[in-house]
Parts: sequence; C-alpha cells; structure tokens
Amino acid sequence: MISSPSAASTVSSDTATELFDLSALSTLAQRLVEAARHAGADAADAVAVRGVSQGVEVRDGRVEESERSEGDDVGLRVLVGRRQAVVSTNDVSGDGIAKLAERAVAMARVAPDDKYVGLADPALLAKDFPNLDLLDPKVPSTAELERRACEAEAAGIAVKGVSKSDGGSASAGIGGMVLVTSTGFQGSYLRSSQSISMTAISGEGTGMERDYDYTVAPHASDLSSPESVGRKAGERAVARTNPRKVETCKVPVVFDPRVSGSIVGHLVGAVNGASIARKTSFLKDRLGQKLFASNIRIIDDPLRVRGLRSQTFDAEGVKVKKLAIIDEGVLTSWLLDSATARELGLATTGHAQRGVSSSPSPGSYNLHLEAGEPTPAELISDIKQGFYVTDLIGSGVNGVTGDYSRGASGFWIENGELTYAVSEVTIAGHLFDIFKSMVPANDLEFRYGVNAPTLRIEGLTLGGR
Repeated sequence: MISSPSAASTVSSDTATELFDLSALSTLAQRLVEAARHAGADAADAVAVRGVSQGVEVRDGRVEESERSEGDDVGLRVLVGRRQAVVSTNDVSGDGIAKLAERAVAMARVAPDDKYVGLADPALLAKDFPNLDLLDPKVPSTAELERRACEAEAAGIAVKGVSKSDGGSASAGIGGMVLVTSTGFQGSYLRSSQSISMTAISGEGTGMERDYDYTVAPHASDLSSPESVGRKAGERAVARTNPRKVETCKVPVVFDPRVSGSIVGHLVGAVNGASIARKTSFLKDRLGQKLFASNIRIIDDPLRVRGLRSQTFDAEGVKVKKLAIIDEGVLTSWLLDSATARELGLATTGHAQRGVSSSPSPGSYNLHLEAGEPTPAELISDIKQGFYVTDLIGSGVNGVTGDYSRGASGFWIENGELTYAVSEVTIAGHLFDIFKSMVPANDLEFRYGVNAPTLRIEGLTLGGR
C-alpha cells in the first residue's frame, strides 16, 4: 500500500461553509417563481439542486482515478390553466431568469390539457422541518479518501486465497434541494453521503471469481472501517472459488441480506401510483388485500435520523411521514404524488420526487422489511436441499404479470448447512407466491436505501444444467 499523503483529512472550514449555504439558491428559486407569475403563469414552482461529489479509485496501491464534480442546477415548472411545462438550466446570468420564465409559459400555453396536473394542496404542505442529522460537518479531503481506499484494498489482498485486487474506492458527496412554490412554500435540505468499497478476485485464469463489499452512510462515523470492507470482499471472493453447477429442481431459496432488499424493491415498484394509474402493475386490484403472512410489515420511513434517503418534505412541499406499505401482511397504500392521487381519486401520500427537468412522480424513501424471530441459522436448519443466494444478475421481473426470473449465484444448502459455491443458475417463480411464503430472519441492519433481513422463500424453481 502506498503511504497516505500528509494533507489534512478534511477540507477547509471556509469551503465547507460555502457548500452548506443554500441561501443563494433559495433566492434564485424565489425569483424564478416570481418571474413565472409575471410572465403569465397561473401557478409555478422552482427547484434548485446542488450536487458536489469527489471520489478516488486505487488499484495495486496506486491511484488510478481521482474525480471531483460540483454544480447547481435549477428547474421551473409553470401551469397555465391545466397545461404544464418544465424547463431547466444551469445558467441564469444576466436576464436569464426572465427569459427562462417566458419560455416556460410559452411552452405551457401550447401543451395539451391534463386535468390531473397542479400544485399540491396548500393544506398538506410541510410547516415543520425536524433535524434528521443528515449532514456530516466534516468534508473529507482527497487525501483522506485515498487513505480509505488504499486501506480497504490492502485488507482485501491480505486475505488468504485472494489472487489480485479489482480495485478499492472511496467517495464523498453533498446533495441538496431548494423548493419554492407560488402557494407560499419554501423549504430546503442538504445531506451528505460517504462510501468505501473494494472488489477482490480469487483463483487464476478462467477459474477466477470476483466479489465485493461496500459501506455507505451520510456520516463518516457510521461507515464500516476500510479494513472490514476489504476483508469481507476478500473472504467472499475466496468462498466463491471452484463453483459447481446444480441440476434443475424446486427447492427452498434463502436470500442473503445483501440481496434480500430486492424483493422489497419489486413490491414497491408494483405499488407506485404511476404504475397503478396506467394499470401496468400486477397489484393494481390488490389494495387492502393480504399478500404476506400476518407478521410481515414493510415500512417506508423518510424521517429516519441519518437515513440515506431521508427528508422532511417531498418534491411538491408536502409533509412526509412514516408509512407501513404492508401492515400485518396487508397492502395498505399506493405511493402517490398529487397528480397520480388525483387520477386515482385519492390523496397524495407525500411521495413526490423530481429532478430539475421533470415534473413530479412517485418514489420511495428509506425502505425496510421488519425482522422476524428466527436466526439465519434457524431459518435454514431444516432445509435438506436448497440454495442460498448472495448475488443476483439481471432484472428479469415482469411488473405487469408478477413473473420472477433472475440469474443468481451463491451456495448450496445441504442438511441445514452451506456447503459449496454455486454459479450460473436461474431462480424463478411468481411474486404472489414469493410474498406469501416469505419468512424473515432476525438479522435486519440499516445499511442501504432498501434493507431487509435474511429471507427464506419456499418452492422456487432453480434452473441449472
């Protein structure tokens, strides 16, 4: 490993203060809304987005790539009657604000009518903004990121059986948004994100196997250590050495926490209000019905302290709240913004998201499936033959029909124990059956944007040789 440079581990306080100050963006968004009303808009909202990121990639103890990007972008949405237009720019110098507003209004006047468009109901707008502790006040320097990446790589290479490194990396960033509406809402948030990752390779030639580990959190103090990231990557790569093929069969399948959140993701995609309004979801007629066992709860929590996707208001300014999408196994709600809610005859759930160049659409925040009672070992103890999934490939899930088919690798279960590595198989079934038979273990950890414990699913088809 190369020695760490002697530069300070964080950037200067003056630089951090500049990054954290959104007052200029708030003023800009306010001026955009005022310009839109002056140009003839009946209603308008403006978003200003700040993005700052830096990252370092190392291989064999040397820096391969070091990147930094930063910029502020703004977007303006205007409504003329039931017609809507969105424009965006990163340059509003000179008379750019007035021209942007005039262009947006002119576009809206020739847009088609849409009876569902409009700003959020003012009664639903957020008025309180609790502190969710999303911003690490210490911004790491490039030298500090290089140290983290090098230490992760060194720890991975040190694992017996690792033949080479596929690289270590570390990154840090700050992202934030200001929202101003013509109905009087004005709010902003900033959150930081830091990460460390390492990919290790075991074996040689055509027998090489690759695996990885990573950690990500808003605050550096919540990250796993670089050494533990590298060590886990190395151990995982070595465990995958000399994988075998298996015969096609129907067996219990157990999902490692690294991939179990994907099942939650498939559910949430199917309950997105846009899919429901278009009638392109296999769950479109299932609201209020029991889909899971009675002990299953799936939660979306935008107010989690130090959550990766936490925020106190949505992209329309609506107050957000914790929502049990699945409660006691029952589907309780769609994820809705104002437009999809109007189309479905419902109220927004505060799930509007948007970029500077798009109108709002529904999306989730911090998702998790609550833990069950059995330990992971107990979950697999009675499986005579089964499959433990550690990696998924592709996205072969049909959101319209609910058919599920994905490439996978992992380990064969025999008599309640993980035995040998398995690769190049397909697991297939239907999401209704997957939901109904799902059993969670007690090992839930909040590490990602979507979190779930170890999951056992009965009777999936394993496509092998």
